Amino acid sequence: MNRARLIITFLTCTVITGAVMGIYFFMQKAEVHGIRLSRERYPVCGIDISAHNGVIDFSRMRADSIDFVIIKATEGTSFKDSRFSDNYRKARASGLKVGAYHFFRFDTDGMMQAINFINSVSRLPLDFPLMIDIEEWNNAKGISSEMILSRLKTMLAHLEHSGYNIILYSNKDGHKRFIRNAFDNFPLWICSFTDPPTTSEWVFWQYSHRGNVDGIDGNVDINTFNGNRQQWLFWLSNHPTKTQ
Repeated sequence: MNRARLIITFLTCTVITGAVMGIYFFMQKAEVHGIRLSRERYPVCGIDISAHNGVIDFSRMRADSIDFVIIKATEGTSFKDSRFSDNYRKARASGLKVGAYHFFRFDTDGMMQAINFINSVSRLPLDFPLMIDIEEWNNAKGISSEMILSRLKTMLAHLEHSGYNIILYSNKDGHKRFIRNAFDNFPLWICSFTDPPTTSEWVFWQYSHRGNVDGIDGNVDINTFNGNRQQWLFWLSNHPTKTQ
């Protein structure tokens, strides 16, 4: 009887320990949404936003030591972010440096995606090259890398032919699959939750999806520039939206 109870106790403890450890590791994985960053090492701070961030008070944001904002403009061949114009206007008025990005769709024509993006930004003064978000998250499944790269190449070629400079955004998986060895000539905006990213040479680093900034309700993506403030100003002056 004592032996049976001992076995039952042992099995119960084993099950409980396994469950606790499983929950722990799940929570650890689920909570990896960013890291803390040294503002002494990376003094230039910015955010990227879209309509899902709601109404934003850009003046409060600017006062919270935010230097730049990258705003979603378009997606695919026809989607236009509903808050882009309002966000752009208010961000410029607040004195922030402003950029615009396009979410690249795997399942639509590259040329038409470029035209959609250009139509939304062509008349607006911007401080950065046009930014293209390339990632598998929330994108179409079952499309070959060859087709994706072909469409992306077409989009980039049309943007360059139209006189635009370009920055490519992705996470480490996307960088490995779509950018590395194919589009290394473009400046990189990398999403990485390691310190610091070692994927490749980068210009912008998105290091958190759970930032908190005055003027925005809820979490927001936080980014930094790879350099000090003097290097920041030099980079801005040498990387206009369009070629001269």
